[in-house]
Amino acid sequence: MAPDAGAGKARGHRSDPFAPLTSELLPVGDGHEIHVETVGRVDGIPAVYLHGGPGSGYQPDHRRLFDPERFHAVLFDQRGAGRSRPKGRRDDNTLPHLIADMEMIREKFGFRRWMIVGGSWGATLALAYAETHPDRVTGIVLRATFLGTRGELESAFLDALPRLHPGLSEDFLSVLPPEERAQPLDAYFRRILDSDPAIHGPAARAWGETERILSEHAPNRVRLDLASLNSSRALPATPFMEAHYFRNDCFMQPDQLLDQAGKLKGIPGIIVQGRYDLLCPPATSHALAAAWPEAEVRLVEGAGHSLYDPGVRDAVMKAISDLASKINR
Repeated sequence: MAPDAGAGKARGHRSDPFAPLTSELLPVGDGHEIHVETVGRVDGIPAVYLHGGPGSGYQPDHRRLFDPERFHAVLFDQRGAGRSRPKGRRDDNTLPHLIADMEMIREKFGFRRWMIVGGSWGATLALAYAETHPDRVTGIVLRATFLGTRGELESAFLDALPRLHPGLSEDFLSVLPPEERAQPLDAYFRRILDSDPAIHGPAARAWGETERILSEHAPNRVRLDLASLNSSRALPATPFMEAHYFRNDCFMQPDQLLDQAGKLKGIPGIIVQGRYDLLCPPATSHALAAAWPEAEVRLVEGAGHSLYDPGVRDAVMKAISDLASKINR
C-alpha cells in the first residue's frame, strides 16, 4: 500500500523521489514568513498537507503520504510554527490568517483547485478552508476530526483524562494551585501564556506531555514526571500556540464547522478515525459525516489519535490514493 515502496523508478534521475522540488520562506504579510515545500511532480494532482497542533509544524515523513508519481503536494509550516518565522509569533496569527495564507500558496503554484489533507488541528483548518472556499477543493482527507470547540477540549481533558488515566489526571491538576483547579483549562491557558518562565514553563511541559499521552493508544509512560517540569531544557513550542488558539475558541463561532458543513456539499471526503482516539473520538467524525453525506468514515481498530498508532498511517495513505482515483476519473 505504501507509495514509497517503488516510487520514483520511472524518474531514475531523482535519487530520492521524496526530496523537495522547491523549498522557500514565503512572505505572507504582517511580518510573517511561512516555510513552504513541494514534493512529487509538477504536473501531478495538486494537494496540500495541513499539520496539527496548532503550532507543531510538518515533518519530513509527511511527504511520504503522497505518491510522488501521482501528486504535486505542498507542505507548509503555519504561522509561527516549525521553520516559519518569526518562530512562535502569535500576533496576526488567527484561523482567517491561515486560510488567507493557503490561498496565497494555492495562487503561487497556479492550482485552480486542490485536495486538502489534514489531521487533528489540520482537520480543523482543512474544514474551515473548504467551507470558506469550497470551489477551490477537489476532495478532503481527514484524520482525527477536531472541530475546534471548547466542548471537545473539555471532553478530552476533563472527562476522558480522569476516567481513563486517573493518575495522570491527578498529576495534571497538581501543577495548578488548588484555587485554580475548578477551571483547569482556563488556568493552563493563562499560565502557558504568562510571560514569567517560572509560570509558563511547568504549565507548558505538563500540558504537552499530558496531550502526548492522550494521543497514543499505548504510550510508553502514563504519568507526568513532576520533578522535571521545572527543568532548564528547551520548552515544547506547541502548547503556546495551542493556548493562544484554544483560549480564543480557535477564532470561530460556536459549532461553526458543523453548522456550516452544508457548504461541503459535492466535495468527496474520507475521514480516517482511530477507534480509541481520546482527543478526537469517533463520535465527532460520525457527527461530521452525518452533516456531510459525501464523506466516508474509515475506522482503524486498535488505534488512538496518533498518525503513528498501528494502521493509521497506512489508512491515511490509502485514503489519499483512493480519493485521488475518485476525483480524477
